[in-house]
Formats: sequence, C-alpha cells, structure tokens
Amino acid sequence: MFTAYNPRAASAYQRINIETSMHTIDQYQIVSLLFDGLLESMATARGALARGDVATKCNAIAKALRILQEGLTTGLDPVEGGELAANLGALYGYCSKRLMLANATNDDLLLQEVQRLIEPVAQGWKEIGKVQKLPEPVDTVPAPAVMTPTRRAMSSYSNMSLMGA
Repeated sequence: MFTAYNPRAASAYQRINIETSMHTIDQYQIVSLLFDGLLESMATARGALARGDVATKCNAIAKALRILQEGLTTGLDPVEGGELAANLGALYGYCSKRLMLANATNDDLLLQEVQRLIEPVAQGWKEIGKVQKLPEPVDTVPAPAVMTPTRRAMSSYSNMSLMGA
C-alpha cells in the first residue's frame, strides 16, 4: 500500500515548501531567518569543535560564511543604506575573516567573538521588524532599504537549508 521512503521525493517536497514560503514572508522575516541560521550554524560549529568533530565544524562554519557572504552581505543596498550599509558590510567582512581563521585554527574564542558581534545586530533587526508591524495611524514608515534581500540571497538560504549545509 505504501512505498518506501524516497529521499529525492522528500527533498523535492521540502524544496517546494521552502520556495513557496520564501515568497510569502516579508523582508524582515527573511533577514531574521538568515541571522537565525547564522547563529545556529556558529552554535553547531562550537559544539562540534568541543566534541572534536572536524567535519561537522567545517560544514557549519562554511554554512555560516555562505549566510554572511551570499545572504546578508548581498542584501545590503549601498546606495540607499549609505553609511549604515557600509558599516554592516565591513562588519560582515570582518566576521567572515574571523570565521575562516576560527576554522583554520580551531579557535572557539574567535567563534565566540563573531557571535558577540552578530547577536546585537540580529536582535536589532528583529526589533525593527516589530516596529514595522505596528499600525501607523497617519504615516507609514517605509521599510529601510539597507537590508532588502535579493532573490539570490533568498535562493542561497533555501538551497543551504535543503543541503543541510
């Protein structure tokens, strides 16, 4: 009556679900998901480093780097974002370098440093999203153009989720 579990079919359904949900959520949710994925990947890397699981540590740091570089950095709009976008770009670049060094040297302190730098930015972004969702009786506050994710960023995130990277 039932067929055996088919990983390819399950993967296809998961991909469709992710792609569909990516088109129905707003930019704040997408960037929040990127931040959550970044922090989760770093936590996974730290746990793997503590266990001595080199492969998992490398994969988790690689995923964190992809989120930083292909998701968050790509989503910055240097024209509309001005100095804020430039500062975030510099922060993401610095964090990327620290993650690569942490991977090469197996240094948990570097992973902690990146986590301490990213957490307040992630929390601030989530607070902006909360403020944007409040009803505005007279004027509506336009969405900040600093972190408008592009289709590439959305695609990168959905592909990373599917690949487990």
